[in-house]
Amino acid sequence: MRILGLHGHGTSAYIFKSQTAAFRAKLDKSYTFDFVDAPFDCAPAPGVKVLFDSGHYTWWPKATINSIKGAHKWLIDYAEEHGPYDAVICFSQGCSLVGSFLLYHYRETPDEELPFKAAMFVCGGVPLPVLEDLGLPVSQRAHDINDETVRLLKQKAGALTELAANLDRIRPGVGLWDDTAGLLHDPRVMPLESDVFGLDFTAMPADACIKIPTVHVYGAKDPRWPASVQLAHFCDDRKMYDHGGGHDIPRSTEVSRQMAALLQGLKEQIG
Repeated sequence: MRILGLHGHGTSAYIFKSQTAAFRAKLDKSYTFDFVDAPFDCAPAPGVKVLFDSGHYTWWPKATINSIKGAHKWLIDYAEEHGPYDAVICFSQGCSLVGSFLLYHYRETPDEELPFKAAMFVCGGVPLPVLEDLGLPVSQRAHDINDETVRLLKQKAGALTELAANLDRIRPGVGLWDDTAGLLHDPRVMPLESDVFGLDFTAMPADACIKIPTVHVYGAKDPRWPASVQLAHFCDDRKMYDHGGGHDIPRSTEVSRQMAALLQGLKEQIG
């Protein structure tokens, strides 16, 4: 199984390869990964420089529709040159890239061949302007929740830099994501289809969907959990797994085992 790996904003192929190392170690040699850097240089994501020393890249410098569609073209061209791929695994902004690409595909060009047969989304959603460009209903509440969860994530990730500069503030046994005060969601309760954090999926057109098999991995303590759940609701053939952490990929044995099993499941589905 050959898998394309697409990292998050302000990180890199090297970082995403490191983030996924624990669960990839649970897979046999029939699984191969191609981790690639996004095409644009950018500042590091908050807290990234504390943990990694590498370049930092983004799939689009500004989230305009033209820039996002330009990233889709880049994805198609890269897959044509370096593929074929059986699946794609993506994190955060990488999910925004793949999720938006697939929604445009199924709504506008469903007869064209896709560059992969399955997708694993990790801690990511779909940009709301993409949904609006596709003519889908997006409420003001959805925008408000999106803006607040983005703010909360930046605040939380920025705290990592502060802790690195003030080691005396680190408390043994307390992780970065353990303080869940201020989160807008209760991960124990899935929202109703009619109100998935401001998106009414009972009002979505039938072709506003992603039909390939997908896996959605997210963290209960991630401020952006609502966006991950929204993306999952666009997918017809989905499996969902809460790794219990934040906007990251925990390296515990149990999480690694579960993620490996989910990827193995995708392999079986696509043959």
